[in-house]
Amino acid sequence: MEKDKLKELIIEHKERFLSKTGLIKREIQKDIENYLKHKEIILITGVRRGGKSSLMKLICDDIIEKFTVPTPSILYLNFEDERFIDFTVKDFEPLYETFIEIENPKGRKYFFLDEIQNIEGWEKWVNRLYEFEDIKLFITGSNATMLSSKISTALTGRNRQLVNWPFSFQEFLNLKGYKLDKRNFYQREKKAAIKRLFKQFFELGGFPEVLKINDPTLLEQYYKDIIYRDVIVRYSIRNIKEVKELTLFLSSNLGTTQSYKNIKNLIGVKSLNTVKNYLEALREVFLFFSIDLFDYSVKRQIYNPSKIYCIDTALSSSISFKFSQNLGHLYENLVFIELKRRGKDIFYWKSRKGREVDFVIKEGLKITEAIQVSLSIADERTKKREIQSLVDAKEELKADRLIILTDDEEGIEIAGNTEIKVLPLWKWLLSGVQNGS
Repeated sequence: MEKDKLKELIIEHKERFLSKTGLIKREIQKDIENYLKHKEIILITGVRRGGKSSLMKLICDDIIEKFTVPTPSILYLNFEDERFIDFTVKDFEPLYETFIEIENPKGRKYFFLDEIQNIEGWEKWVNRLYEFEDIKLFITGSNATMLSSKISTALTGRNRQLVNWPFSFQEFLNLKGYKLDKRNFYQREKKAAIKRLFKQFFELGGFPEVLKINDPTLLEQYYKDIIYRDVIVRYSIRNIKEVKELTLFLSSNLGTTQSYKNIKNLIGVKSLNTVKNYLEALREVFLFFSIDLFDYSVKRQIYNPSKIYCIDTALSSSISFKFSQNLGHLYENLVFIELKRRGKDIFYWKSRKGREVDFVIKEGLKITEAIQVSLSIADERTKKREIQSLVDAKEELKADRLIILTDDEEGIEIAGNTEIKVLPLWKWLLSGVQNGS
């Protein structure tokens, strides 16, 4: 690239980046804060439009405040800019030289590189900067292949990897200016206000821009961008119709078990490998995820179908068959995303008697928690079914914590010597506040 074009991009991107204000602090910042002093490269991945660029600015603000970093030491570039279309790995060195020439930075430099996966071979340049320069690097990408074995090998021992998820309910409350403390859970009016906000969060989802302007119609464009820019183009997929039909099917069947064979037959794909490749691509771009059946036999675990979930409940609703959405499954999807945000190792499970538990949480070699999601357990048959599934989980898996998450029921259920906690979903989502963290 021409030097003048590089100068233009460096100056323009940095000015726009540093002028961002009014951003909502993210929970992930606490994790990143531990690594700010060290030289390790911070790799942040997550879904497109999930707030990675804003997170970079929040990190930059933290660094300026904590270490009194002068702005000439900061470089920000977003490689989604179409003016980088002719940029190749050979342009990285001239880019660095141009930055030095413009800014003349002193001491440690801080580079914020957005969507860098668009440039083939980026990891070699980053590795060299780490090795030979005094630079702290923050890198984002909308693709989990950034964390692939190839890149991890190139950056061995030099990087920390984190996933930026869409807004949590707690972050949504912060965005809405709602100050929450433990007492609010016991005050009738405050509780009613939180429940109203939860309904809004459920309908809008967790994408930052959608929440800021209260406009869920943006989600259809997000979906198109992810499918066309992150899936179709990046994975050179020719049959667009098949991918779109697959995403339509998955979003209409959240929380259900789906085998490759079943999906193949339903959407008319010719081979199981094609289904596997499509699902892998959707997972890589953080659009859809799957969880496996937990079983002490790895073979049985592999041969059982997986359960499918979407990155965002509202996004899923915007692209699915509207008549087919099940509110219980949407709640289940919300629980799945929150468990992922909390970094849990998640499975579903079936007892010897065929009773299913929506989520079991594995810590080390042990299952520590079993969670059922049910809109209501007011119906005796429903209550008995949900309780018995959790009792089976305690008996067979020795799970310590048993929870039923509902729309608005709360209490303790006792079955023999087994205690099961019943909580409203909105309250469980705010459990960090309840526990005083």
